[in-house]
Amino acid sequence: MEPLLPNQIYHIYNHANGYEDIFREEKNYSFFLEKYKKHISPIAETFAYCLLPNHFHLLIKLKKIEDLLDLPIQNIQTSGKYRQRYSEEKISYFLSKQFANLFSSYTQSFNKVYYRRGSLFLKNFKRKPILSPEQFRNTFLYIQLNAVKHKIVKDEKDWKWSSLAAYNDLFEHHLISKCEPIERFDNSENMHFCLENWKEKLLEIDDE
Repeated sequence: MEPLLPNQIYHIYNHANGYEDIFREEKNYSFFLEKYKKHISPIAETFAYCLLPNHFHLLIKLKKIEDLLDLPIQNIQTSGKYRQRYSEEKISYFLSKQFANLFSSYTQSFNKVYYRRGSLFLKNFKRKPILSPEQFRNTFLYIQLNAVKHKIVKDEKDWKWSSLAAYNDLFEHHLISKCEPIERFDNSENMHFCLENWKEKLLEIDDE
């Protein structure tokens, strides 16, 4: 499994372990986002997300190493001449551990509520580094339109559990960092233009 690296943008995604859903009710989605804010927001900027009944997608940028080392979290703080060596040896493990803590804490609560046992997510979550502007834009659009792709809704604006509302300026989103994605599309208008074009392509594929 490729290690997570500071100051790198990633497409992160994971799926239910088996055929059951990881989100059964509205409250599950909001609870997951609360856990996400606790475990992931301290280590990353979030550009996009989409939560679907049996899987999710994220587009994030992990924070710079100096910012990570300044976090008030046990076992990551260090100083002086050991700071760089510590970061090289430990930081990737720490980043992966934060995601593991997210999945574990959500699963424990989920299992308690629904009287189930065992893992809920696939053991190894997927991560793809974003290495070009085109890959960034394509991944961003793919995530925002994921509910349309899976035919959950016909209009992406009708799916509540994605980051799209933040880009529609419906409210100030507590998780989403909007500036960099908008800049990568030049402006907000072009971003929404590209979304419409991608949606048309998705619908054309479904009609074939």
